[in-house]
Amino acid sequence: MTTVTRRSLLIGGVALATAATAGAGRAKLDNPFTLGVASGDPSSDGMVLWTRLAPTPLNEDGRGGMPDRVVPVHWELAEDERFRRVVRRGVQLARPETAHSVHVETSGLRPGREYFYRFKVQDHLSPVGRTRTTPEPWVLGQALTMCFASCSHYGEGYFTAYRRLAEDHPDVVLHLGDYQYEYAAKAADVRTVVGPETRTLADYRLRHAQYKTDEDLQLAHSVAPWVVVWDDHETENNWADEVPEQPDPAFLDRRAAAFRAYYENMPLRRGARPNGIDMQLYRRVQWGGLVNFHMLDTRQYRDDQACGDGWKTCTDAGLPTRTITGAAQEAWLLDGFRRSRSRWDVLGQQVFFAERDRKDGPEKELSMDSWDGYLASRDRVTRGWVDAKVRNAVVLTGDVHAAYAADIKADWDDPASRTVGTELVCTSVTSGGDGNDTADEVQLRNNPHIKLHSRRRGYVRTKFTAGELRADFRALPYVRTPGAEATTLKSFVVEDRNPELNAV
Repeated sequence: MTTVTRRSLLIGGVALATAATAGAGRAKLDNPFTLGVASGDPSSDGMVLWTRLAPTPLNEDGRGGMPDRVVPVHWELAEDERFRRVVRRGVQLARPETAHSVHVETSGLRPGREYFYRFKVQDHLSPVGRTRTTPEPWVLGQALTMCFASCSHYGEGYFTAYRRLAEDHPDVVLHLGDYQYEYAAKAADVRTVVGPETRTLADYRLRHAQYKTDEDLQLAHSVAPWVVVWDDHETENNWADEVPEQPDPAFLDRRAAAFRAYYENMPLRRGARPNGIDMQLYRRVQWGGLVNFHMLDTRQYRDDQACGDGWKTCTDAGLPTRTITGAAQEAWLLDGFRRSRSRWDVLGQQVFFAERDRKDGPEKELSMDSWDGYLASRDRVTRGWVDAKVRNAVVLTGDVHAAYAADIKADWDDPASRTVGTELVCTSVTSGGDGNDTADEVQLRNNPHIKLHSRRRGYVRTKFTAGELRADFRALPYVRTPGAEATTLKSFVVEDRNPELNAV
């Protein structure tokens, strides 16, 4: 594998011969690549290449200092980071109506290969990004290193975890939501959040732009393709379908603005382009015959949280009609289980899947925002992969600002019942500040299927092979100041055809 240095990723493109300047006779732009580059949604013959032009990214109007005109963006894809073996090149038009974002969908590439890409506008070169195609669907291929993360609040800490993730040289990165937060600046923040609480398209564009100016985040985007899904804070806290957290007659306008800005700022394919208040984000990414990633959206189609949300003892959570995925997405997921021939079937999703009872005694107190608030949904999905005889089912989760590892049980009322899957939960990148080593003893006592709980910040590094999944919970001692080193808090192995977690 070609080694990508930090210098080449952050500076990039110095060897390219100067091309003819686009838009001759028009005003010269300052450096438009302040938001970096990214790639995403890889397939066996291509991927999405992304950038967004923004010479002055923190303009209040959210337009990044770009003129109100179309700007040609040249792009190149090569087999080497010096671009001596260019295999694709073209020109994409960055338009003001999409915030001068660029989504290049490549095709016809060789499967299971590493590639490098960059963009050019006038005489400005972007940083170089590294990306790759997946193996062919029937090929197990080599081991897959995948890192996943969630919950990065700009004001509550530095994005050092993204840099440490990048230094692990993953083949692919999954982001499971809360990529950005809607809140305005708070007095306790260690970095200044610009702009008001996000409600308008300009607000969301500005907030995404500020996050993308972070060099640690830019580095993580540039080392591997990302596969992204949102949670709640990309729009507003704890929203559910068309129901906001608090009564708001303008919520659907806010939702449409948030969806539009999310698409503009993420390496997503055209099929995810929003249509008003609708945006289909659930999809599959197949990594050869090794891993089938089922990426879920547990916000857009869910019923409102039962019993007014929060932690409750709530009989309504068990109503058979309640859904967290919506009927169409659930049917799509169950069909995917039946069709899958992959060694590992992985659900990339947002909220806690396993039962999590935090109350002593016979009554259970559960989170209504998680799958515990949608018991019938969870039962149907779990039964779906069991009935389909999925070989290895793994659920990946974010949201809760803590690291967990849990066995998924066939019967939550019987701790001795069969383990039918595995859940790995990443902590936050920064949300909640520095964190601590204090585990919730009540949760651990009442939920023997939970094998790890830590409030440290960080991410999870996984390695999939034909014979096992290894998960390393990577933790940072602090995030309110930059530069922390990452250490492995704990590691688990899940063996092929044996879903129980084994600490190593």
